[in-house]
Amino acid sequence: MHGAQRGTGGARRATGARLGAAYGLFGACSRSVGRDAVDAFEHVFLTWPGLSPPSGHARPDAPNTSGTTAPAPPTGTIESAADRDAWRPVLPDDRRPKKGAPVRRQLWGPALVLALVTSAASPASAGAAEEREPRPLRELYDNRAVSEDDRPGAADFDGQGRSLPAAALRAAGWRVGARPTVEGTRLDWPVSRPGRPDNVRADGQRVAVEGRGDALTFLVAGTGGEATGTGSVHYRDGGHSRYRLTAPDWRTGPLATKAVALPYLNTREGGVKDRPRLYVVTVPLDARRTVESVRLPHVRGFGRALHVFDLRVRPAAEGWTGSWSASTAGLPEVGPWRDQTLRLVVHPTKAGPTVRVRLSNTFAGAPVRVGSATVAVRAKDAEPRSEPVPLAFGGRRGAVLPAGAEAVSDPLDFAVEEGADLLVSLHLPGSVPSVPLHDKAVQKSYLSTPGDHAADSDGAAYTGTVGTWPLLTGVDVSGGPGSVVVLGDSITEGVRTTEGANRRWTDALARRLRAQDRVPRYGVLNQGISANRVLSDRYPGDGVSADTGGVSALNRLDRDLLAQTSARTVVLFEGINDVRWGAGADEVVDGLRQLASRARARGVRAVVTTLAPCEGESRCTAAVDAERTSVNRALRADRHSFDAVLDFDRVLRDPDRPARMLPAYDSGDHLHPGEAGLQALADAVDLGELTGRPRAGG
Repeated sequence: MHGAQRGTGGARRATGARLGAAYGLFGACSRSVGRDAVDAFEHVFLTWPGLSPPSGHARPDAPNTSGTTAPAPPTGTIESAADRDAWRPVLPDDRRPKKGAPVRRQLWGPALVLALVTSAASPASAGAAEEREPRPLRELYDNRAVSEDDRPGAADFDGQGRSLPAAALRAAGWRVGARPTVEGTRLDWPVSRPGRPDNVRADGQRVAVEGRGDALTFLVAGTGGEATGTGSVHYRDGGHSRYRLTAPDWRTGPLATKAVALPYLNTREGGVKDRPRLYVVTVPLDARRTVESVRLPHVRGFGRALHVFDLRVRPAAEGWTGSWSASTAGLPEVGPWRDQTLRLVVHPTKAGPTVRVRLSNTFAGAPVRVGSATVAVRAKDAEPRSEPVPLAFGGRRGAVLPAGAEAVSDPLDFAVEEGADLLVSLHLPGSVPSVPLHDKAVQKSYLSTPGDHAADSDGAAYTGTVGTWPLLTGVDVSGGPGSVVVLGDSITEGVRTTEGANRRWTDALARRLRAQDRVPRYGVLNQGISANRVLSDRYPGDGVSADTGGVSALNRLDRDLLAQTSARTVVLFEGINDVRWGAGADEVVDGLRQLASRARARGVRAVVTTLAPCEGESRCTAAVDAERTSVNRALRADRHSFDAVLDFDRVLRDPDRPARMLPAYDSGDHLHPGEAGLQALADAVDLGELTGRPRAGG
């Protein structure tokens, strides 16, 4: 320890010497670069973590050449423009450029100063970070991101006087001390009052975080551009692992992957229309080991900062299997529904003695309230076989889902039976003009007359119907070996199959798995979205829209695969919509490889399918078929990027005319297989390809 202290002291002395040289050069350069550059250098000195004017140079409480005294800096972090103006390094009057003096275009001086400042400050801050014991994140807060509308200058999130409006956060359900669940992790929104420190700028700080799970979840945003850095996870057994974290910019990052977006931001002068946003980003953990602490990344890039609002270990879904799921495909207008109850019909693929349901307010800009919820085995239509059983959320009969957040019901002793439909009823007591939903359910569900009819033991009140699955995104059962997740488009979704008959190819695959004992009897989670693509978004991921084609597979992978309950294997059956709308084969193959790589990095086996033929459909031209054929050729030849390839092209194509689907398998539109074709796909799957760990190097 003493040796470490001596080493640190030497580093600090060396740092002091370098700072002195930098500060002197700073003054010497002032004539050549002008007043604007002087102000910029002063900003560097005052905002660089741990940096202050070195000994022997002008500093607070030291007289300047005019005999005046610079005011002492405010306590805590210097946040506002007023604070910075109150504490500037004092230069002799003859060293400061005169107002109106021409600015000379000599940049070697500033560059050298910045180089000296960087070399001086980095060892000190890095050494200090290494010395610190882990501390709770809230004790490390060094930035103010949130302000009230009537005091917008109380926070400065990005160093330019801009901040997140507390009023807009409250309207979205992200109140002080809120605990939203996003991507399977219960997060804590800071309890700090607006205008107080509420986040930390990542710079190698060591954070006390404990627990076991499959991922580390960060609530983050970048300022000054996308912010990226490498940090480390430290385990209780003494080992550690490295991770790379990227926080998209809070104003320009992709809306398709944001957790929540707000309608305006605050500046020192007041509110300005914009779309500030926050992100939830996960990085993989070794689920067999217990996390003891996390070192935040060191961020590279001048002027960029990675802000961390919360950090949690996401618990692994031990003891649960995903039995049914649906992807949120968009946020269209509905109704509006006013004090009505939805009774949603779902067909689980796995039985179990205990059940829980998952609700999601993905893409929404406002919270939604579920007044009560029940589950029942379906008899027919909207009629339950027996009295519906109430669901609870944290011991309460209902739940409020903040914008972008989820809710998972408490475990309920309720037997989910093989082959039987469930009725999940949700009472929505407020007015609901738009709602996140899965659009093409290929299943009739029900909407009641006004009132709470979730507990009704008959279907008399359910006079309306819907062909979508609003809010409901999953049903889990206790026990079981885990799930196979199918990421797909309208072919997987079951478009052009019989409504309510459960004849999607994933339904047929689930029946095959239940009827055998050669491989684990996985649940099968259908994450197909009509019109979905690998590379580009149909729905932009924000705002009310009639387009329910979803965000791209690349943008929804974290939510629709990695956050799914006990996902063991993913089947990637996408790409035909990309080539139909102009994407090249190389682009599509690269996108599929990225999806597989991200899945395998989390321990999920990645299986890819070839693309089905579609000659005769209006967009499936000869040029499109050439791209499709190139995609398939590349997938068949790739022995490294995927754990297995299912050749669905060979299953469906006409041997005498390979560009088109075999007529017996064609639904009639030449793009979607009919029920015979979908059954053929399920029958062609080698079940052994669905099991096992990902290959090394994935």
